[in-house]
Amino acid sequence: MELTGCDQGMDPQTGEPVGAAVAHTTAERVHRIGWAAAEAAGRLAALPLTERAGLLRAVGAALEEARDELVALADRETGLGPVRLGGELTRTRVQLEFFADAVEEGGLLEAVVDPADPAALPAPRPDLRRMLVPLGPVAVFAASNFPFAFSVAGGDTASALAAGCPVVVKAHPGHPGLSARTAEIVGAALAGAGAPDGSFAVLYGTEAGRALVTHPAIKAVGFTGSEAGGKALLDLANTRPDPIPFYGELGSLNPTVVTPAAIAARGAEIAAGFVASFTLGAGQFCTKPGLLFLPVGHDLTPALVDAVRAVPVGPLLNARIRDGYTEISAALAGVAGVRNLTPVEQPERERAGYRVPARLFAVSVPDLLARPGELLAECFGPAALVVEYADAAELVAALSILPGTLTASVHADVPTDEAFAAQLIELCVARAGRVIWNGWPTGVAVTWAMQHGGPWPATTGSLHTSVGQTAARRFLRPVAYQGVPQELLPPALRDGNPLGIVRRLDGVLGVDGLMYVDGPVTG
Repeated sequence: MELTGCDQGMDPQTGEPVGAAVAHTTAERVHRIGWAAAEAAGRLAALPLTERAGLLRAVGAALEEARDELVALADRETGLGPVRLGGELTRTRVQLEFFADAVEEGGLLEAVVDPADPAALPAPRPDLRRMLVPLGPVAVFAASNFPFAFSVAGGDTASALAAGCPVVVKAHPGHPGLSARTAEIVGAALAGAGAPDGSFAVLYGTEAGRALVTHPAIKAVGFTGSEAGGKALLDLANTRPDPIPFYGELGSLNPTVVTPAAIAARGAEIAAGFVASFTLGAGQFCTKPGLLFLPVGHDLTPALVDAVRAVPVGPLLNARIRDGYTEISAALAGVAGVRNLTPVEQPERERAGYRVPARLFAVSVPDLLARPGELLAECFGPAALVVEYADAAELVAALSILPGTLTASVHADVPTDEAFAAQLIELCVARAGRVIWNGWPTGVAVTWAMQHGGPWPATTGSLHTSVGQTAARRFLRPVAYQGVPQELLPPALRDGNPLGIVRRLDGVLGVDGLMYVDGPVTG
């Protein structure tokens, strides 16, 4: 079967086509790309860590060199603006360099050496050595809202390459021209740095993406997108003859809870910060705070409404997102008990390009509890729902019914709220992968400690993150070697630690001969 069609870039400012259309990938080419990745897998995994790190740095340097060209191309297809896109490209380069450092440090391998011990109880212990090894070729589905950081050369691609896995990216149809050019730059950089042929490829089209998930060579999938799209691909991954891990980021409400004491201390600041956060990037962040819990009688409505009306909201990324935003926000406005704080006079379809107004709604906790299915639907775009609670019991009840989420934020005052704040944080931990104190969730730092994931439907697997060093853990699996001769062991597990990496030797974590206690000290 041949897969036909093409992806055409559109200018969100005007709704008009930009650039040349990019043809969808044929079924035969998907087949060949998958097996080329399979052939590359063993050679890529066998590269020394320093060379694997060099691949990542080469990609980062190539993206930086093409900065002006890529930012201009991305702006034409996304309308996100050169300032935002320039910052995102920097983040993408830094992310690649971050993973390169992690690869060289060696902790990524989680190497463990337990030498044979005939005196061990309850029985003599054989020589056991364990480390993480690459899964094999990884399929990555690019996102629309971050055309650099979560797209062709984004976090999933970087973390899979850091793990030693070939990557096949399914490009997002919202920025096909940028995807094609980025693919050329990344492919050339990897080849120039010594990556095996087949280590990286990009394909186009929905049916090509489906074929990729079911390709026998693919061993894991990374996805960022809608809940409907993610669930469909998850089903494909699970119904293969050999089911594979599917790491999907699907949707998130990101609640923000504000106590009366916090309002008394800095109510105006909180109102302004919330509006700035939920309208940032036209509300198209996966970490957009979509729910704001305020006590009854908070008196912040005028400040919130004024701030919303003052925000110049840019266009949404494409017509599909605009239509979804229009539909879901209209549905929210029609739910019994909902107050529309920012009525819209001009229909979205009459606005130039994909521009929409920011919208703010309000509802009481009893009404939320009566209609959670209607009120807890994610509205991707610059819309948010204020939920007003009468007392602590109502707030706890409302938080207890929330679905899983990437983030949850608490604005409180210590020592006034100390006991209650501890309860709120506990409730947030049960539902979110990242809990924020007196701050805002938009913005995800590329650090060792970052957790970007959460219970369903935020992600399909709350044990993992798609940002930060441990994102690579998704594409690795543990293998134990028992009694294997030294010359046949991977270098990371050999006596003498020839790679000089951090590992656990006979129960002690560190570089062999050093222990780690707030940094290395001589053991």
